[in-house]
Amino acid sequence: MRRPGLALAALLLAACSLVLAACSGTAPAGGTPGELTVWIMGDSSARFEQLVRPFVDRTGIRVDPVPVPWDSVDQKFTTAVASGDGPDALQIGLSKLRTFADSGALLTLDDRTLREHPGLAAANFLDGVSPGGDPVSVPWVADTRVLFYRRDILTGQGLDEPPRTWDEVRAYARILAGRGGGGYGFHIPQWDSALPVIMTWTMGGRIVDDAGRVDFDTPEFHRAADLYLGFHADRSVPADPDFDQIQGFVSGATPMLVSGPYLAGEVASAAPELDGKWSVAPIPGDATHTSLLAGSNLGVWRSSGNRDAALRLLDYLSQPRTQLTWYELDGQLPTAKAALNDPELTADPLVSVYARQLRDARPLPPVPNWDGETGKALLDALNSVVLTGANRDTALQGLYAATGGTSVN
Repeated sequence: MRRPGLALAALLLAACSLVLAACSGTAPAGGTPGELTVWIMGDSSARFEQLVRPFVDRTGIRVDPVPVPWDSVDQKFTTAVASGDGPDALQIGLSKLRTFADSGALLTLDDRTLREHPGLAAANFLDGVSPGGDPVSVPWVADTRVLFYRRDILTGQGLDEPPRTWDEVRAYARILAGRGGGGYGFHIPQWDSALPVIMTWTMGGRIVDDAGRVDFDTPEFHRAADLYLGFHADRSVPADPDFDQIQGFVSGATPMLVSGPYLAGEVASAAPELDGKWSVAPIPGDATHTSLLAGSNLGVWRSSGNRDAALRLLDYLSQPRTQLTWYELDGQLPTAKAALNDPELTADPLVSVYARQLRDARPLPPVPNWDGETGKALLDALNSVVLTGANRDTALQGLYAATGGTSVN
């Protein structure tokens, strides 16, 4: 998702300086004692109520989930930091963790704070979902990207195996687009800044240099950019920025795409008649098959008056059995290692691919405001070539100028 190009981290820090008491942990916030206000991102609040019902029944602590649309997260968080009126606990997308941490609004979850909650120890979770520095969150749900493909359509074109390299994906896409009838072969969401980064990783490259600064000006990224643009040059992907990827996959218009596990539930719900006609495979790659490690963490508002109850809730949500239940309810992969390795979970052939891919995945660089700045600049550059016919080299030079020197430290 793209965001306005605001220096969100600077705004948050300014807000903290104006309302120091709100960020210092001395002012009360959140709900009344015995009641927790929890921000849940997206549209999962009703299912979250079902998830926490055993916790509420056992502890007597009421939980009030507040849904926060993903496109409203920045504004709502900035307002809460400025006013000091935040939730008791909140879900934090990994791409926003650096910005939220820099605000000073979240409780530091060090060993001393968590000594009565061993279930929240970092060793219990996947590596890579807790950036360095003082921890202000614990892992909750994981996400990665895999290749979704319509087995029935590929087989109908003599393509009996899913593509394993990007050259194969591009060749398959040209064949599939040749079916006619307005169909394509692949889908590239023009809002997805992670895909060109994944392409770079699978070329054997990186976008952060040894000094910890963003650097897109590398041979591997050049190849990834040419791959991204090449699909459009082949006319094997839709150029419409509003193209519906679920409908495209269900209808067969775009029988291959890269997405997260949530798409499986959407497809199964929208088209149960396609059961057995589609599947997933690891991310294609040339040098590696490294994909994105995404998902969400959980944090506690620093000035919450219900800190202990919030930590108890986080402990409950981090238990392997709770995370397995959440996967059943909402399709979100666990971050607890014990849950991710559960035989009942991995017996699902789709989940076995997701779990294998998670072992070769990494998060986006922890720069401030990836969505609104670095990621946006990346998409603006590539999509300017696709949508307006901008010069490729000029567009990339603009990207280097906009992002060069951005630090992950």
